[in-house]
Amino acid sequence: MVRKARIRLTSTDYKKLEEVCEELKAIAQKTGVKMTGPIPLPTKRLRVPVLKSPCGEGTATWDRWEMRIHKRLIDIDAEERVMRRIMRIPVPEEVHITIELL
Repeated sequence: MVRKARIRLTSTDYKKLEEVCEELKAIAQKTGVKMTGPIPLPTKRLRVPVLKSPCGEGTATWDRWEMRIHKRLIDIDAEERVMRRIMRIPVPEEVHITIELL
């Protein structure tokens, strides 16, 4: 019975996230393992409105800051040689990976 590994990738920089996804795709193609994804999950938007004036006096003008968190989901067959290769991928600091064995 083949076990599956569910890989969840989250990042604020979508370009670096896509680079990691491409590396995972390349590993799956080289080893001939069945892979589904990367499935783009809904982007989470964190919005923070801030008053422009530090003292609070004057006009009520606001800066609106937004941080977007991009997510991807990949399911891959969890063979030992594939999982070892995945663990060796250099991952940027902005990208967070969680691997769950199903």
